[in-house]
Amino acid sequence: METTQESFPDNGLATEPVLAAVATAMPTRLSLPAKGSCWYCEKPLDSVRRFCGKSCADAFDEEAEFTR
Repeated sequence: METTQESFPDNGLATEPVLAAVATAMPTRLSLPAKGSCWYCEKPLDSVRRFCGKSCADAFDEEAEFTR
């Protein structure tokens, strides 16, 4: 087991990014084109939005994670 000092380099930042999982999921969601409806539940939307809310966006990401 390593000490706390060994897990943090001299700059004070952790050696492994905490948000690595989020960073890998975001490009997939951002690469989706707006289609006029929610990508998860198909609720009608404007021509800019991809999801009707955070719950659908999170569910889409979770489903995408399991279908890799």
